[in-house]
Amino acid sequence: MSNFVAALPMYDWPEMRSEVDAEWARLRDAFRQRGIDAPQTIARVNADLWPVDGGIRDAAGKVIAPDPATLPPDELDFHGLWLHPALLFAQTCWGPMELGLSEHVQVVGQPSYDAYEGGQGELYSSAIVMRADGSPSVRAPDDGSPLVPLDLLRSMRFTFNHSDSMSGFVGLTRDLEALGESLNIFSERSESGGHRASIVAIAEGKADVAAIDCQSWALARRFEPAAEAVTVVGWTRRRRGLPFITARTTPEPVKNILVDLLSSPGAVGTTVR
Repeated sequence: MSNFVAALPMYDWPEMRSEVDAEWARLRDAFRQRGIDAPQTIARVNADLWPVDGGIRDAAGKVIAPDPATLPPDELDFHGLWLHPALLFAQTCWGPMELGLSEHVQVVGQPSYDAYEGGQGELYSSAIVMRADGSPSVRAPDDGSPLVPLDLLRSMRFTFNHSDSMSGFVGLTRDLEALGESLNIFSERSESGGHRASIVAIAEGKADVAAIDCQSWALARRFEPAAEAVTVVGWTRRRRGLPFITARTTPEPVKNILVDLLSSPGAVGTTVR
């Protein structure tokens, strides 16, 4: 049994489980062929993570996350996953990375967003969505520049997945600031807990606007019925997408193999560096 843990939680919708498992199988097999003892399956809940007696500590010995064994077993604490000392491979977001996560992990690659409108290579943008009114959806600018419809957004109720999310909160905040505005343009702000929940909230009339990263928006159009009641009215600036990370304590030879595999064209089929 592998001593490592791995996860691909960011787009792991229930309808996507088989595709996510297949993606991990490709990665796992590529890692194993290079001598890395990658785990057979990915972690999806706290119970899948190795216990860490006394809590997860940083290099100075300070506790920075609780022992996963003390957390609800059927939930997944993202920060506990990202900070886990046995983390071999996972996705995260540049929002948490900028807020301190980068001190405790190593970036080993970036996914490609070429398959999604609003994406280009390792860059992605977020669709700014509102309840559909019969108008056609706004296409993503070819050059990746922001397209923020201030007149439509003013006095609307803004909902977001998490306040540390680059795609759902931070990116739009920065685009507004570049236009001389702020989140005060909105009459209300509420945290939904996830991009899918934001879309449902807009469809149900509980909120008016949200920023949904381009891959999540593509998933919503495939799997979430509420997306039919929502339309794209603008786009945030293209920024780096979700980075792939490994623990700061991952041995250098292992980290180098991960970087090499993820930067090799066609090595795992879905990543670029």
